[in-house]
Amino acid sequence: MLSAIFNFQSLLTVILLLICTCAYIRALAPSLLDKNKSGILGIFWKCARIGERKSPWVAFCCVLMAFSILFVQ
Repeated sequence: MLSAIFNFQSLLTVILLLICTCAYIRALAPSLLDKNKSGILGIFWKCARIGERKSPWVAFCCVLMAFSILFVQ
């Protein structure tokens, strides 16, 4: 995880995966993330909200990142 901080593409991949995972978890069990809207665990709730509200943009970024990982590297 620490090496992902120093590589920009890896950092973007980790952030995209976090957003997608939080949105998926909130779709399955909303009570897990809704009870922690503040504090350090509030980051996961915020990521889920980004994934829900900006889903076309997040999906486009995921496809772009997958293309970059598969064909550019």
